Amino acid sequence: MYSCAVTDLTEFFGPNSPLKAHLPGFQPRAGQAWMAEAVAEAIAGSGKLVVEAGTGTGKTFAYLLPALLSGRKTIISTGTKALQDQLFHRDLPLICKTIGRPVTTALLKGRANYLCLHRLDQVTEPAAAIADDLNAVSEWRYRTDTGDKSELVDVPEDAPVWPLVTSTADNCLGQKCPEYSKCHVVKARKAAQEADLVVVNHHLLLADLAMKEEGFVEFLPGAEAVIIDEAHQLPDLAVQFFGVALGSREIDRVLDELRAATLPYAQAELNRRVDKLQTAIRTLRADAPRKEGRYELGEVIGDIRSALDELAHALHDVQVAIADMGDASIELEKLHEQLIGLGERLGILISDDAWDGLRWLEVNPRSLRLNLTPLDVSSKLNALIDNDYQSWVFTSATLAVGEDFTHFGARMGLAGVAGLTFPSPYRVAENGLIFLPPGLPPPSDPSHTDEMLEIVTQLLDMTDGGMFCLFTSHRALNNAKKWFKTHKSVLGGRKLLVQGDAPRDDLLRRFRQSGNAVLLGTGSFWEGVDVRGPALSVVAIDKLPFASPADPLMMARLEYIRREGGNGFMDHQLPQAALSLKQGAGRLLRDDNDFGVVVLCDPRISGKRYGSKFLEALAPMPSTSSLRDVASFLAAHERKGRVA
Repeated sequence: MYSCAVTDLTEFFGPNSPLKAHLPGFQPRAGQAWMAEAVAEAIAGSGKLVVEAGTGTGKTFAYLLPALLSGRKTIISTGTKALQDQLFHRDLPLICKTIGRPVTTALLKGRANYLCLHRLDQVTEPAAAIADDLNAVSEWRYRTDTGDKSELVDVPEDAPVWPLVTSTADNCLGQKCPEYSKCHVVKARKAAQEADLVVVNHHLLLADLAMKEEGFVEFLPGAEAVIIDEAHQLPDLAVQFFGVALGSREIDRVLDELRAATLPYAQAELNRRVDKLQTAIRTLRADAPRKEGRYELGEVIGDIRSALDELAHALHDVQVAIADMGDASIELEKLHEQLIGLGERLGILISDDAWDGLRWLEVNPRSLRLNLTPLDVSSKLNALIDNDYQSWVFTSATLAVGEDFTHFGARMGLAGVAGLTFPSPYRVAENGLIFLPPGLPPPSDPSHTDEMLEIVTQLLDMTDGGMFCLFTSHRALNNAKKWFKTHKSVLGGRKLLVQGDAPRDDLLRRFRQSGNAVLLGTGSFWEGVDVRGPALSVVAIDKLPFASPADPLMMARLEYIRREGGNGFMDHQLPQAALSLKQGAGRLLRDDNDFGVVVLCDPRISGKRYGSKFLEALAPMPSTSSLRDVASFLAAHERKGRVA
């Protein structure tokens, strides 16, 4: 049996590690043992720790082992539900088996991930489009113990049936639900309360921090250690969670449920008020800008003020009408609460006296959404994190610019907290090369994508492996797709896979199977994508990933920095872009034997003074602007691979 002594952790990850018996191919990694020691010390001392662990460090086991051995109630939060499932179903059982210690663990997701038995029973006349999926869900209800919709692989995660058979915090009936005793959400939360270690995701963690759902027995205050994996995602998610938003689709959904719930009561006056509210929504959409996009509310408020006022009055009138119906049903009580909440949010969003933040309007083809984004959440996060009874560990492969954690620390309210960097154990300097194509036009030039592809596709003749072309915008992605249609010969028989033509996981599966395909992708392929081996030997990135200054999250952050007397570009835009580039380039070397080329097609890297920051972010990978060097590099590594 192991204890949490530092020497034991070093031995556990050393040459004679018990992991060898359970994890084929396990090799000692110095960074893994050192990270485990640091995490153990932070947990033991209820301290705060920020750790950047490069690809291949083995950070998951490096925090799992000290957490399990600490004897303290621990929450581990991951960036995505996919990582959450992997951690719970694969990594945790393996490490528990290795240490031979029984530990009670639980997996907890947001309520929308669990089947709601009551709502399933309410779907009596399904539309033809969802009939097959509904039948699959209805059969599965008798087989599942957890109700976690990820179990039912035959029904896609984004299938239209799921919102009908899952609940939200707004429409859940709580203890008044006739199926409460069988509720999967209640069971999952009870298990989390009783477990030694709970695996959640960032959305759920922040929802608990930000909203404190009514009727939810909070799990966070009971935790003595909180470990945040993929921590680089947390600041932007926190800004969204601590903001306020209200969309036309949300109101439409409530009205649809209201019509169904009041059908037995034949309330003519209520129906008139509901019609008036729906008219107010249509009027608002008609008065809003026609062009799809995001607008600062101050720029368009003159055009929509009258429609917003009418919407507020119509919402209030419907709410009063429901209140007058008394306790007609549990569903109507809940809808009344939702209407009050909608009205309160709308009041905050349109009031000039509301709390400090950026107000903006998002216009989509068939809907619009009002938003209030806080300028800064670091003080709010600091108030939640800065206590003496919990240890907090933040880890990711991309938290520092060089070895500087200032950017992440400032956004999280963690100024002064220790930061440790454990570089990738892979031979990055030997197996990776950065190619900076000379003579490319600036990114703003309309010909940039075409000229980039003219150069990048030359590398296809130099390698037997495949290529990712990662773009910073959907416009560039679409331009690239058009270019390949008229230049099919450059593929040389390789498959062309394009984001949007199929689900991401399906595209990745086909890419791996092909072994030499070309994949065109945007944001969703910049992180959380793992392709090992020769199937991926080139990652080409079209532009430096600077977020648009017109993006509301960016606008809010830049305004806050300006007010604080800082430099928005140097303090936020530049480090944020460097970390994003680090994520995208990180798709290349996923194994100790992987090799390949990162092609950076933005001339600002060589032409601007700040360009060196991006090369520093990818250190120790060397760079070249010679296509001949690239050809020699790929030929030497592919020759070595064939010999091996």
